Amino acid sequence: MAKMLITGGAGFIGSHLAERLLADLHHVTVLDDLSTGRADNIRHLLEHPNFQLVRDSVENETTVNTLVSATDAVFHLASAVGVKLVADEPVRTIRTTIHGTEVVLESAFRFSRPVLITSSSEVYGKGTRVPFSEDDDVVMGATRFNRWCYAYSKGIDEFLGLAYHRQFGLPVRIVRLFNTVGPRQVGMYGMVLPRFVEAALTDRPLQVYGDGRQTRCFCHVADVVDALVKLMAHPSAVGQVFNLGSDEEISMNDLAQRVIDLANSKSTIEHVPYEQAYGKEFDDMPRRVPRLDKIRAAIAFRPTNDLNAIVRSVLDELRPLARRNNA
Repeated sequence: MAKMLITGGAGFIGSHLAERLLADLHHVTVLDDLSTGRADNIRHLLEHPNFQLVRDSVENETTVNTLVSATDAVFHLASAVGVKLVADEPVRTIRTTIHGTEVVLESAFRFSRPVLITSSSEVYGKGTRVPFSEDDDVVMGATRFNRWCYAYSKGIDEFLGLAYHRQFGLPVRIVRLFNTVGPRQVGMYGMVLPRFVEAALTDRPLQVYGDGRQTRCFCHVADVVDALVKLMAHPSAVGQVFNLGSDEEISMNDLAQRVIDLANSKSTIEHVPYEQAYGKEFDDMPRRVPRLDKIRAAIAFRPTNDLNAIVRSVLDELRPLARRNNA
């Protein structure tokens, strides 16, 4: 029974991770300022004897030092969330992402605590060598596009984490998350699957940004959380970077149609220009597919949920809400 700290633990992924660690009989402390995390995500955990919520920013050094000193390991998930938030609030994105990670790493170094940092597939930028491998060179978009500030920031996170490992021997693991989806994810920050499902359940048009030919790969949050727990426990993962996600590729047009079919919806597909969706010029990646050889070799990673199962899990969660709203 260990003491685990999750920064950003009231978020979509963090709340599922908290559940998993509690099920594994660990003590769990969540640090979250609830700016994008939601109290509802962890409300059912508040009465658990081994769970604690600390509502504060990951940038507060005093709070972070207090919590890290009392923990055995840190899962650092706190960051900006969603393409829309990144596009609308670049200052917040850069500051929270980079400074938050700096505070966590310095505290982990001070108290000699292992850290797992969740990075993002965004760090591959506009790379065209698909599928993306952990040691690939990257090509970033122009700095005039707010959209890329998250990618640059997450890249700095990785450099910081690896620097603390190489220079000071801090046990750091870095995980590049690709599109993670499932129950509790919300569409308000531009997350595509809950947006599609919410529209399909009310027979509204599914808005596909751009021409819809851009492709992504979706992995269920339960599979992602399982891998995070295993990587934190795996000694050979220290000092390494891992892709984590699914390699089942699908275009946004096909995803929209899949959601319509599985929901038995009367919805249609409506294409919306990026400029209209985000209110500004937008630069996107045409494909985002991970190479998973490294994580498969390390922890025998195999997602257990295919895309149909993933879509159905989101439909099952959101259907009662749609019914109540239409009553």
